[in-house]
Amino acid sequence: MPGWEGLGKILMGLGGFLFALGIILAFFGRVLHLGRLPGDILIQRENFTFYFPLASGLVLSLILTLILNMIRRWR
Repeated sequence: MPGWEGLGKILMGLGGFLFALGIILAFFGRVLHLGRLPGDILIQRENFTFYFPLASGLVLSLILTLILNMIRRWR
């Protein structure tokens, strides 16, 4: 069937990206301290916990933007 090659390449690329992301989170998560940066909002009460990772989200967004822009320019 024509056209399946492109889908296969996309799925392999997505799988490789997810694998690399898993490795980064598993090994470098302790180093980067994402989720515990100054600027992350944590409110704890007796029976209630609210967590909003504001600074971690901004850092992650910046990193992903840089990576995706480099990939886009490389193509």
